[in-house]
Amino acid sequence: MKIVPNELLLYCRPGFEADLAAEMLEKAALSGIGGTPRFERGGGHVRFEVVDGTSANEMHRALPLASLVFARQSLVALPPLTLDRADRLGAIMAQVRGSGWSCEAVWQETPDTNDAKALAGLIKALKRPLEAQLRKAGVLRRKAGGRRLHLLWSDGDRVQLGMSFPGNRCEQLGGIRRLRFPSRAPSRSTLKLEEAWHEFVPAEQWPTRLSDGMQAADLGAAPGGWTWQLVQRGMQVFAIDNGPMDPELMTSGLVEHLREDGFVWTPPARLDWLVCDIVDKPSRVITMVERWLTRRWCREAVFNLKLPMKRRWEAVSEGLRRLSTSLARAGVKAEIACRHLYHDREEVTVHVRLLD
Repeated sequence: MKIVPNELLLYCRPGFEADLAAEMLEKAALSGIGGTPRFERGGGHVRFEVVDGTSANEMHRALPLASLVFARQSLVALPPLTLDRADRLGAIMAQVRGSGWSCEAVWQETPDTNDAKALAGLIKALKRPLEAQLRKAGVLRRKAGGRRLHLLWSDGDRVQLGMSFPGNRCEQLGGIRRLRFPSRAPSRSTLKLEEAWHEFVPAEQWPTRLSDGMQAADLGAAPGGWTWQLVQRGMQVFAIDNGPMDPELMTSGLVEHLREDGFVWTPPARLDWLVCDIVDKPSRVITMVERWLTRRWCREAVFNLKLPMKRRWEAVSEGLRRLSTSLARAGVKAEIACRHLYHDREEVTVHVRLLD
């Protein structure tokens, strides 16, 4: 009997499983899909089982990864396996054969936890024999529509198989975009803005949307982690903060440091970019960003929203609805996206691009 996938397997930052589950329940319901989330707190992933006859593939298309805030990766998945440690590959091969799946690549992954990372040796040892058996069975082959088979190991005898598809997946192992910290940057927060650009701006559009000679404002700039990224792209930057900026960054000649309150400062003309990583209540940050966007003071914006300790998805959902409603009432057409990035901690990153 063929094994039919009836769930999505979603990776997330450990500790945010309940938030991802709440997000999935809300968005699945809005799409007319019933489902049940299953997770262990701190496990770094959520299983979302379809319960109303909708196929996992349908749900995967209805809720693309790019539309989800707390998910790092989204896979159509088979039921989890508990393995005999004397013959791990036997059960894996039986399940993948029963699914009828084929793929062009195999990725073995673990949740982003210290316990799971200890499985690296096992994964390395299984790589060659696993791929050899998959090729022999006709599962792993050259032309399979770009599909990728994922094995998520949560323990030495626990694994879950999932499938990803081009255009609706993260192309980084474990759903994590690891960036090298530039030694000359004033703070590690610089990686948040760099990752945001990778996430929200297609690489082929960087030359036109992140280009030399553009103008930007960095609200809450000190000591200059986000300003540093703007300067590296050749932008002229208004750095707004009462605190001191990194002296070396100021020698670039591209930064004008204004010791003012970022919540009330107004730009002298329309800018290309607004960026903001101010630590404050999400509602206050959204009020400030609404003012910028409804008055069209910038063309694009990237800003972080600090999350409460509880009901984090509800806070994000409410903030995004408020922002979308405000822009619509002002007649401003825009694309809004929000992601919990790898270099974020207790915050999410929002990107807005005006379309007129």
